[in-house]
Amino acid sequence: MEKKSETESGTRLNKYLSDLGVCSRREADRLSEQGRITVDGIAAVPGTRVKKGQEVCVDGKPVGERPDKVVIALYKPRGIVCTTDRVREKDNIIDFLKYPERIYPIGRLDKESEGLILLTNDGSLVNHILKGSSYHEKEYIVTVDKPVTEAFLKGMAGGVDIPDGRTRPCQVSKISERTFSIILTQGMNRQIRYMCRHFNYRVLRLKRIRIMNITLGDLRTGKWRYLTGEELAQMKKMFGKEVRR
Repeated sequence: MEKKSETESGTRLNKYLSDLGVCSRREADRLSEQGRITVDGIAAVPGTRVKKGQEVCVDGKPVGERPDKVVIALYKPRGIVCTTDRVREKDNIIDFLKYPERIYPIGRLDKESEGLILLTNDGSLVNHILKGSSYHEKEYIVTVDKPVTEAFLKGMAGGVDIPDGRTRPCQVSKISERTFSIILTQGMNRQIRYMCRHFNYRVLRLKRIRIMNITLGDLRTGKWRYLTGEELAQMKKMFGKEVRR
């Protein structure tokens, strides 16, 4: 039997909302499970498909046409949570930023951490950056509660067993007595904090300063900027060089 085209069968709801910049695919599935999305007035479920001309509403509000692509670099302060859930989390990043269009964070940076976080309405960009097999670099500056030793640096660099699994080998270098830099190519939950805890160190300050080719630079806490065309072009070139190791 001939397979129907996407035009005939419709687009999966989670992809549809992600492409529009409403939310991530995972968030769309969660909203569907909560009964917060309708298609032509009928409650959607994960896997629902949307055809051209159908009206999709989130929390009763119609979803508009595809917006222009937006990519923002924000210096997230400590205490702000990288979530789009504005109901259950009062310190969410969306209310903090107050951007006039719907955007959402690419990945996460835990509440106690600070530094660079990207936000966008481009679902395909999110998928490229978060793809675990791509080994995209993220760089952090970390301050801990006692002197950094060579044994600690070597142990961190070699890979550590944490709740989400074993971490990949990474680049670690000493900056000062109690501060070091670390470059990761994966994004396990609270990864650096768990890695440090494995060696009986406690993280006092954790700041992300780079995601791929995008750097924090002189951006001040709580401030944001648009990515430049040159930065986006360079990032897309890096997507074309993705490798599986």
